[in-house]
Amino acid sequence: MNPTASPAGSPDSSTTTAHTLTRSQRLDRLPFTRKHGKLLGASGIGWALDAMDVGLISFVIAALSVHWGISKGDGSLIASAGFAGMAIGASVGGLLADRIGRRSVFALTLLVYGLATGASALAMGVGALIVLRFVVGLGLGAELPVASTLMSEFAPARIRGRVIVWLEAFWALGWILAAVIGTFVAASGPTGWRWALAVGLVPAAYSLVIRLGMPESVRYLERAGRHQQAETVVRDFELSAGVTVPGGEFAGTAATGSESAGPASDASAPVDPAAVGTVPAADDVRTDGGIWSRALRRRTLGLWAVWFCINLAYYGAFIWIPTLLVDRGFTLTQSFAFTLIITLAQIPGYATAAWLIEILGRRWTLTLFLGGSALAATGYGLADSETMILAAGCLLSFFNLGAWGALYAIGPELYPTAVRGTGTGAAAAFGRLASMLAPFLVPILVATGGQALAFGAFAIAFALAAAAAFTLPEQRGRALAE
Repeated sequence: MNPTASPAGSPDSSTTTAHTLTRSQRLDRLPFTRKHGKLLGASGIGWALDAMDVGLISFVIAALSVHWGISKGDGSLIASAGFAGMAIGASVGGLLADRIGRRSVFALTLLVYGLATGASALAMGVGALIVLRFVVGLGLGAELPVASTLMSEFAPARIRGRVIVWLEAFWALGWILAAVIGTFVAASGPTGWRWALAVGLVPAAYSLVIRLGMPESVRYLERAGRHQQAETVVRDFELSAGVTVPGGEFAGTAATGSESAGPASDASAPVDPAAVGTVPAADDVRTDGGIWSRALRRRTLGLWAVWFCINLAYYGAFIWIPTLLVDRGFTLTQSFAFTLIITLAQIPGYATAAWLIEILGRRWTLTLFLGGSALAATGYGLADSETMILAAGCLLSFFNLGAWGALYAIGPELYPTAVRGTGTGAAAAFGRLASMLAPFLVPILVATGGQALAFGAFAIAFALAAAAAFTLPEQRGRALAE
């Protein structure tokens, strides 16, 4: 992919030899480069480790129900403690990201939940495990919206949605890894679940790599008055794309944040207009009143509704699927193997969403996949054979995780820079309230009307999420609001 010239008659078309662009516009015009790939890989590995941690707890609960004889109520408490931490972590993490930077919060959250997960492997009782899962949730909840915000602020505008779906696709890799560890480690014996959780120490080490190797958001740096560092980061990305900027190399240091070297830089630079890709203008939205300002109120309500409903249905289903399969008479090993197969369907779901999101747009893609999730949940609730369970489960996994990819893409695009971390974090925090409720709701629904009633409720939640998604503004290809 190469930068394309602006069409004749467009605002970027010019007969002069230079054109003034802001740093954000200079990033938006670029093709996807190796620098983008490294950032995506670094963020994505952290994302995958998050997914591995969330996925492992479903296998741990199933294993503890066999080896410790814990009740469904205890299992619900273990799961909900993590989601309670995620609710608080998402809100606080978003606020911190707008104040101290995206990269710093990303690294801190990896460290917190990595160490807490490793400590969970040593828990000697349900109470200790509940407390440690809450701490794990604090780190995990803060990391996800911060990572998507950081990646959104670097991705080229023309393919930003696709890049965020690629980021979210790492979730599938982490969940698959959790299923593999659950199947071959957690199910290996009475202490297998401890060894499975011990793998969670990996993110603690990875956080050091994140902190040292990732650039900070240019938009955040500008708001913090660190213009020289912001200029260095932008020129690094331009150099990776083979795009030159008049004025020579900038001497600042992006990795360390030093601003002692090099000349002071304005927030814009002259650029050859032939190298400028066409990027539609951003929304003109005011942040007076924050995410509840008149301009942002409607999109905040719609985003919160989607987050609440998709969390309720997703975590209600996938946290309990291994245990519910055991309840149907399958062995622990069979249950975990079925879950692994179902999890593999996430990968084509993400791939399809990544393709559609720049063709149909964010709103239609999100709505379509949420509608498919509703139908798949209905089918799973009615499944009465191994073949039907696997088929409906794979469809549920396909559509649901494709919807998650589109949701993470659309969230950061709805808010200007000053409240982007706050807006995405607050929506995630509200959604976590539903994920706290889901583990308690499932045993009640199953006891009342069986799995058909439980998955019927999830289908309704997915349908409501689809309706809410359709109220969100379409941001395909647009620049992020400043």
